[in-house]
Amino acid sequence: MPWNLTSDRPIFSQIMDIIFQNIISGKYAPGEKLPSVRDLAAQAAVNPNTMQKALSELEKTGVVFAKRTSGRYITEDTAMIQELKSHMALEKIQEFLKSMENLGISNEETAVLLTEILEGEK
Repeated sequence: MPWNLTSDRPIFSQIMDIIFQNIISGKYAPGEKLPSVRDLAAQAAVNPNTMQKALSELEKTGVVFAKRTSGRYITEDTAMIQELKSHMALEKIQEFLKSMENLGISNEETAVLLTEILEGEK
């Protein structure tokens, strides 16, 4: 996933979201070693301190852990990753439903439209 960072919310928070998405999408596998802070900061074109803050926050969630001298790794807890995936999916669905509501489209109308799209009718 590209590092499309914007000014609408804190950069470290956006970095966390991107890394979360890379984990749940499988780009980073359970147990895989993450690139170094400097490498990730260079990829994202951010200050290494900002990347360090994002990674430290990810450690607090348990989705990333540090090994003393060998760097940071993705959790091997696949249940945690699946729970994170479900949580993020629900957030996206809620955002989508709110957008549809703002357009004046009811949940029932949305369900019909989704069904038609999923069945290839539109």
